This record gives sequence, structure tokens and C-alpha cells, in this order.
Amino acid sequence: MPANYEEWKYCITVKCKISLNLDYVRERIDSLLDEEDYHTQKFIEFWGTNHHAQTLTWFQKAADELTEK
Repeated sequence: MPANYEEWKYCITVKCKISLNLDYVRERIDSLLDEEDYHTQKFIEFWGTNHHAQTLTWFQKAADELTEK
């Protein structure tokens, strides 16, 4: 489990080979904010509410970085 933003970003972009483009990041933010979303519910069940909140924060930071460009 990543401990900080840099580790999380490395896991997403290098290990998982997912491009952190603005559309993807916004989609994930919307999904993580939706407590009725099945995948969000499963994420919280598996990782817990603290990691869910941290992951949401990391996606929001990625969105900020992408919109600053």
C-alpha cells in the first residue's frame, strides 16, 4: 500500500500502466465520492475508510497538477 503521493502515483503510472489524464482522474474522483457506487463500496470494504479518503486526496492532487499545466 502506498504511503505517500509519490508512491501512489508510481503504482498507478508505472506498475499499473495507467495514464493519469484529466478525464480518468475526474472519473475516479466522481466514483470515489459516490458512496452508492459498487466499486467504491468494495474499495472501502477492502482498504478501509482512511485509505479511501487518502486515495481521494491523491486523485484530487493529481487533478490539481493536471489543471496547472
